[in-house]
Amino acid sequence: QVQLVESGGGLVQAGGSLRLSCAASGRTFSSWAMAWFRQAPGKAREFVASISRSGGNTNYGDSVKGRFTISRDNAKNTVYLQMNSLKPEDTAVYSCAAATGAGLVYAYWGQGTQVTVSS
Repeated sequence: QVQLVESGGGLVQAGGSLRLSCAASGRTFSSWAMAWFRQAPGKAREFVASISRSGGNTNYGDSVKGRFTISRDNAKNTVYLQMNSLKPEDTAVYSCAAATGAGLVYAYWGQGTQVTVSS
């Protein structure tokens, strides 16, 4: 019954910025750990960033560390991914995921939003 809806993807030039949003359904959003993943054509899904229930702890994949920032607004049931200094290799479908229990198993996924970075 968990619903995740991403938005904010699009076309951007290298060096530019983009902010993705993930709107979540449910009254227990504040109890979920959230994450962003991405997948480019012909490549495996890659971890991008994660954030704890209260937002106090964040983790980033090595390829985006220092450029991307994950945040959440529990009052709005929304998770964000601020992407700066974008590179062509960041081009992928970005998906939001939720872990609703202990163990950080991301069992719920949004539909994904396309991010294309041109050179």
